[in-house]
Amino acid sequence: MRIVRAKDYNDMSRKAANILSAQVIMKPNCVLGLATGSTPIGTYAQLVEWYNKGDLDFSNVTTVNLDEYKGLNRENDQSYYYFMNEHLFSKVNVNHERTFLPDGTEKDSEKACADYNQIIEDVGGVDLQLLGLGHNGHIGFNEPGDVFKAKTHCVDLTETTIKANQRFFASIDDVPRQAYTMGIQTIMQARKILVVVSGEDKAGIVKEAFFGPITPKVQASVLQLHPDVTVVADEAALSLVK
Repeated sequence: MRIVRAKDYNDMSRKAANILSAQVIMKPNCVLGLATGSTPIGTYAQLVEWYNKGDLDFSNVTTVNLDEYKGLNRENDQSYYYFMNEHLFSKVNVNHERTFLPDGTEKDSEKACADYNQIIEDVGGVDLQLLGLGHNGHIGFNEPGDVFKAKTHCVDLTETTIKANQRFFASIDDVPRQAYTMGIQTIMQARKILVVVSGEDKAGIVKEAFFGPITPKVQASVLQLHPDVTVVADEAALSLVK
């Protein structure tokens, strides 16, 4: 595991975007695993800026996202497809037919998960997976538990995650209670993993996840076993790490 220290959020975003852009330049037809949430927004903005300057070409890139809320369609402004379209897909020349997320409108959880597992297999797996880090150590919607779930699965969101996502909805009652998410095995099968972390409120979980014991109680701790992980974090997030 490689730790890259950034000065602040903007510096973290640029450093992370450098790694993603290098992947696209070196392998134009790569498969990028993408994440949502507030932390990657600056990274996507930097990629868009470089695309607008003519430095990047996404025309042959395939994307697979970590997760999607169950019950939300792509047009819902709180769906993760909408988020990705708002921050990246609509701003670069990616082929929208090659941007994949779990189907949040599929009510049959087993079918939705099996379909998404097949998509990831069909595109040849993930070359570089971007991850954020939840306050409780979740990656994707893989919440703390007793096991590491292997493949795409439907999860009941914890109260902590529901409250964290409340700020995006009109009220807490509108926050979905379930989501489809890539499993830990799928994430770990990515050839490279990039984790972005920002803020003093993440300092405790950074230390626990990346320097503590490997346990499903802290799902991100499993990343310690991956052969090619880069963590890009700002000074505040690394404040408890020497």
